[in-house]
Amino acid sequence: MIAMENLYLLVPLAPLAGAMIAGLFGGLLGRTWTHRVTILLVAISFCASLLIFEDVMAGHTFNGTVYQWMLLSGTHLEVGFMIDSLTVMMLLVVTFVSLMVHVYTIGYMAEDAGYQRFFSYISLFTFSMLMLVMSNNFLQLFFGWEAVGLVSYLLIGFWYTRPTAIYANLKAFLVNRVGDFGFLLGIGLILMVFGTLDYVAVFANSHYHVNEIAPIPGVSWNVISAICILLFIGAMGKSAQFPLHVWLPDSMEGPTPISALIHAATMVTAGIFMVARMSPLFELSDTALSFVMVIGAITALFMGFLGIIQNDIKRVVAYSTLSQLGYMTVALGASAYSVAIFHLMTHAFFKALLFLAAGSVIIAMHHVQDIRQMGGLRKYMPITWITFLVGSLALIGTPFLSGFYSKDSIIEAVALSHLPGSGFAYFAVVAGVFVTAFYSFRLYFLVFHGEERFGVAHHAHDKHDASPADSHTTHDEAHGLAPGQKPHETPWVVWLPLVLLAIPSIGIGYLTVEPMLFGDYFKNVIAINHELHPSMEELRHEFHGAWEMAIHGLMSLPFWLALAGVVTAWVLYLKLTHIPGLIKQRFNFLYVLLDNKYYFDRFNDWFFASGARKMSKTLWNFGDIKLIDGLAVNGSARLVGRLSDLLRRVQTGYIYHYAFSMIIGVFLLLTMRTWFE
Repeated sequence: MIAMENLYLLVPLAPLAGAMIAGLFGGLLGRTWTHRVTILLVAISFCASLLIFEDVMAGHTFNGTVYQWMLLSGTHLEVGFMIDSLTVMMLLVVTFVSLMVHVYTIGYMAEDAGYQRFFSYISLFTFSMLMLVMSNNFLQLFFGWEAVGLVSYLLIGFWYTRPTAIYANLKAFLVNRVGDFGFLLGIGLILMVFGTLDYVAVFANSHYHVNEIAPIPGVSWNVISAICILLFIGAMGKSAQFPLHVWLPDSMEGPTPISALIHAATMVTAGIFMVARMSPLFELSDTALSFVMVIGAITALFMGFLGIIQNDIKRVVAYSTLSQLGYMTVALGASAYSVAIFHLMTHAFFKALLFLAAGSVIIAMHHVQDIRQMGGLRKYMPITWITFLVGSLALIGTPFLSGFYSKDSIIEAVALSHLPGSGFAYFAVVAGVFVTAFYSFRLYFLVFHGEERFGVAHHAHDKHDASPADSHTTHDEAHGLAPGQKPHETPWVVWLPLVLLAIPSIGIGYLTVEPMLFGDYFKNVIAINHELHPSMEELRHEFHGAWEMAIHGLMSLPFWLALAGVVTAWVLYLKLTHIPGLIKQRFNFLYVLLDNKYYFDRFNDWFFASGARKMSKTLWNFGDIKLIDGLAVNGSARLVGRLSDLLRRVQTGYIYHYAFSMIIGVFLLLTMRTWFE
């Protein structure tokens, strides 16, 4: 056990050591040794995770304290690890995707001046996420939660000389602070009610508080519902759920490798992991589950619509991330926690693949990201093309690929749910299948097929799109291809991670669907009240193997909707290319609504940002100028001046004035004495 405990420590500390070495000594080591050291240490973390996985599969788990930070009024504030099947699955996903991103960064950031700094940041990000998923108490969970937020701020604004990058990282940081405020209130309420921050102690005593009212003045909320909703508000920020989703598309200002790391397997999935870990609490509140389900349904459908009109290759993939996070959240609301985690895993591989493949395209196009300036890249970039196709097919839920098993299970679980809001959620996830397939293959066809549009001005190919230019380049030099220049396949350090990510994108779902969803993989880890929430039990009875599930999927409504989305994209963007422009003209009001992202950014800028500035100006005018400067400082100075002026007039220097004053004073004193007697 001592050896395994050391192995547990090795997993997060190896990336931390890499971050410190690259950050403090990167200048001395140089570029080559910086990436060698950080990649080696992340690879060690991945290998240690594999050994821990083997140990957990043998039936060994761990829940213990690494060290006690402080004892505060009887409350133990500790750093500790909980190692079980849920933790080790997250360890494998995070370390593997991080390893691929580290290797990919060698090629993508080769010409960047901040090469060593970037490797330091992504290793530190990996450490923060590992501490989050390994935690066995709410204090350490909050530490990891805030740490990934801080490092994401540094990474999104990595190119800090660009105003757009600074705006994007501030936006991400501030929006996440809104969610984290609710998260912190939830943790505080847990400490108030349970008197401890330890997971096991809270879960073991949660059923004693089912009917209690939250100790919040002025409200009569159920305490478990209040705790769960407050915790989920934190997840809404980290996992970019409506209406706290606005930061994620703008975070594309960061380099592409971190887009893959943040938006595939780590930061945005932290909220999904947290809710699954808190399943013993959420199962006690149907109110919280319905709230989770409806928020996820809105995100899954309406964020998918926004992907239809995007022209920036990374932003299309980013909106697909938003939509898929909505699917995971819907599964959580349907008490299908294992399905949500399963989709988290499959999504991590194919979404990291899509982001890194998009980055490969950006490199080949000399950092042009507008898909209307691409086309016909299939013959120039065969490896990127085939891996991007694999990722797209997995994303839309093609039978036998990994995305199908998790996505189809979500749809089936929601269909079997009887919670309030499940009807709307089912409509949203089913309609989202068509939307996802349409914008995914619109992107695929415009980038890899059709006519070559290298260096063509926007107005020359507007017929291919129903939206205006929205090219937010994320590199210091986005000069595009020179006239007559052709793109070419990227170096092996770029395409090798694509191939390695494509493999699990194809087969991981087929291999793991049975043990993860219908076996004992999450036994004693995820809690479900099957009497009140029977969705997973009914799915278990309907499951007859991964092969039969895929065959049945070929005849299901989601498959035909996905096929319809692919065919529609093929017709509109390869055959009848004038139609999108006509649709834009006919439904311009809808296009304007989507182009303005439902006006959420404008509302936030007008109401919150402008409101905060106006309130600050009012407080400055009244509090600083009038109250402090005018009354307290200048007012007291004026009062002293006037008193001094009065006293100066009394001090005349004439003896008879002083004698008269003394007589008047004696008279007043005698009068007061007589009065009060």
